[in-house]
Amino acid sequence: MFRSLHMKLVLILVLLIVSVMAVVGTFLINSVSTFYLDSFYEQVQDVFDPALIASLEQTAAETGAAGLKTAVSAYAVTLGIGDYRPYYILDGEGRYLEGWNENLAGSLTRTSNIIAAMAGGTGTRSSVADSVIDVAIPLQADGDGQVDYIIYIADQKQEISDLSWRFFQIVMQAMMFGMLAAILLSFLLSKTITTPIERITEGARLIAEGHYDQQLGVQSSDEIGELTRSFNYMAERLKSTIGEVQGERDKLSTLFLHMTDGVAAFTTDGTLIHMNPATESLLGVRMEDGLSFDELFADIDLLGADETAMRTFLTSEITRRGRVLSVTLAPYGALDGEGGVIAVFHDITEQRKLDEARREFVANVSHELRTPLTNIHSYTETLLDAAGDIPPETEKQFLGVISSESDRMARIVTDLLTLSKLDYGRMELRMTRFSLGDMLKNVAGAMKLTAENSGHELTVDAPDTLPALVGDRERLEQVVANILSNAVKYTPSGGHIRLSACAHGQSHVRITVEDDGVGIPEADVPRLFERFYRVDKARSRAAGGTGLGLAIAKEIVQQHEGRIALASEYGKGTTVTITLPTGLTPGGEEAQA
Repeated sequence: MFRSLHMKLVLILVLLIVSVMAVVGTFLINSVSTFYLDSFYEQVQDVFDPALIASLEQTAAETGAAGLKTAVSAYAVTLGIGDYRPYYILDGEGRYLEGWNENLAGSLTRTSNIIAAMAGGTGTRSSVADSVIDVAIPLQADGDGQVDYIIYIADQKQEISDLSWRFFQIVMQAMMFGMLAAILLSFLLSKTITTPIERITEGARLIAEGHYDQQLGVQSSDEIGELTRSFNYMAERLKSTIGEVQGERDKLSTLFLHMTDGVAAFTTDGTLIHMNPATESLLGVRMEDGLSFDELFADIDLLGADETAMRTFLTSEITRRGRVLSVTLAPYGALDGEGGVIAVFHDITEQRKLDEARREFVANVSHELRTPLTNIHSYTETLLDAAGDIPPETEKQFLGVISSESDRMARIVTDLLTLSKLDYGRMELRMTRFSLGDMLKNVAGAMKLTAENSGHELTVDAPDTLPALVGDRERLEQVVANILSNAVKYTPSGGHIRLSACAHGQSHVRITVEDDGVGIPEADVPRLFERFYRVDKARSRAAGGTGLGLAIAKEIVQQHEGRIALASEYGKGTTVTITLPTGLTPGGEEAQA
């Protein structure tokens, strides 16, 4: 109950009022008692002056105790003598002689003031705490220096008790009214203080629950009002900050969700806490599997990494599902047990393939150029060493070999330059509109003699109804001629080669070269368009091939926004299909006739 600030303030104010009233009441009662005590002694001193004492001593000498009683009774009103303030006439030994009320003689007690009077002094010392207030005045009737009589006045403090009780009642009544007023005022005051605090508390709770649109009304310009303004400013800044953080979080979530690289996060004990879809695809696992760090990276050697490296990052490679992945491990958070490790996966399979293809390309180029250079060097050296001694027929034969190898080197260099231009977009295509049927017939006519010399039957199916084609006629003729040349080279004598074309949809044409030659093994088909790749290297070189023809054909077709595909069955033949657009230039504008 008293844990609330409201009740604490009420209790504090009530206790304050009670304490103040108690202190004031005690002070008043004590002051009244002290005033009464002082007034009593002042009253006695005013009455019993030296002249009256001398007169009383003479009366005592003449009439004794009875005369003293009569003389003192004359001052009863002035001294306030009554039932609660009686007086006594005592002898020098403090024994009762006469008094206001003889019935009270038995209750007479020898006080310190009586003892002082017996010794010859006036007893006028009492405190508020004493049960009675008394005074003892010694009288010397015989003049011999001995105390003969003592006038003793004792106040029973009944009047002061009544007065104190009345004061106490007044104080208690004032305290009750003060407590009621304090409770009412404290409720109002505490409500004034606690209501804004309760609103701020409720606003803080709503903010903690995610409701950041909290603006409290400022009711005053004091510290509470300043606190409310500070709360509103905090809520506004918190909303802005949370919005920025949420925006960054959404960006990161979107990035992690759609990025091609995999990202996985682990705690320091190896528990998986995050994995994006790319990681699931690359590793072939799911977040629901709950795999640990050690289970995912059992093949990564972390023992060789020193402490400094582990505090920065560690890069390694793993193989998953036939793909090569580069893994970068980087710590996040503090190094005292909080935080964990983030793993980033990058698929470098194609990069490794490109590196391998680059090395193979360099090796093939070196090999292809070295062979004709070796032949040229050998035959040239032979001619130089045996100059004048070689028969004309042999010399002519040697020079023919040198010329043939030079042509072979020239073809290789020309093909390489063509590929280089195509790779870097420097190949200038002379785009014109031409008849596809005429182009195919021209290519077939150029290859007909070669096919017949090899014992092949070459047929052409290119109807006049074929749509006109927009492209670089010379380069497209080179593509078709290269494919026909391969069909002639790799088809045994007596084979059949068919060159055909037809419309494909409303905006494309399809060119097909079919043969019933030796075919290509299924494992070699996907690599046929790679540079320098040949299924039978010995036979290809014997036929004069460089291994660049199909690679060049693919690049030229792609420059024309087309597609080239090859299908083959080993021992039964090969079919090459070229699909080209008819009505668009490379810039996307419709060609005009």
